[in-house]
Amino acid sequence: MSSTHFGFQSVDESEKARHVRGVFDSVASKYDVMNDLMSAGLHRVWKAYTVQVADIREGHQVLDIAGGTGDLSMAFAKKVGSTGRVVHTDINEAMLRTGRDRLLDKGLALPTMVCDAEKLPFADASFDRVSVAFGLRNMTHKDVALAEMCRVLKPGGKLLVLEFSKVAKPLEKAYDWYSFKVLPKLGQLVAGDDASYRYLAESIRMHPNQQDLKTMVQAAGFGHVDYHNLTGGMVALHVGIKC
Repeated sequence: MSSTHFGFQSVDESEKARHVRGVFDSVASKYDVMNDLMSAGLHRVWKAYTVQVADIREGHQVLDIAGGTGDLSMAFAKKVGSTGRVVHTDINEAMLRTGRDRLLDKGLALPTMVCDAEKLPFADASFDRVSVAFGLRNMTHKDVALAEMCRVLKPGGKLLVLEFSKVAKPLEKAYDWYSFKVLPKLGQLVAGDDASYRYLAESIRMHPNQQDLKTMVQAAGFGHVDYHNLTGGMVALHVGIKC
């Protein structure tokens, strides 16, 4: 059987999704609070930039993959108007439920479904935009998921991948100290779970760097791919245009 990484551990490919599900089941109720604490609120800036680059118009069909607690779905829904549609998805039911409840509290009843990005249940060329924020690194077969995202996009459609990436060299030592010393303690203190946040730090280190991910997006079928480094490369936004 083939193995893959789960953080710094090696696990059977068929088991990774279960391990990842356990992490997000554990953190779902505290996910938004922890995001604000971990990033000092910067995740809101990164997502706002993603929404700006997405250039969503009224009437657009938008797919939010790994949509979790619904930040991007909420922002996209304000852009598509009454004639458009935002589909809010995640592979993790606990995260999706938290997001759906949040959206409903804001008066937004969006189509919400549990689905695996490696086997998207949508027809070819269904969407004008596809986004995945902080979810790609948790996927077992990133190449398969990216190819699926390309498949469901219309020609000329845009993919937006917002993800932790390779931080600039001068920041590496401080970033490592924060990731492996501070982050798990913060997780224990706020969410009662240090292991899940240790996995988060490890999963970032195992994720492809900016250039490697750009190559992967191109290989998935996107004609033009670019990336934008944010906060010293701590996060990168990859943008792919389907030919």
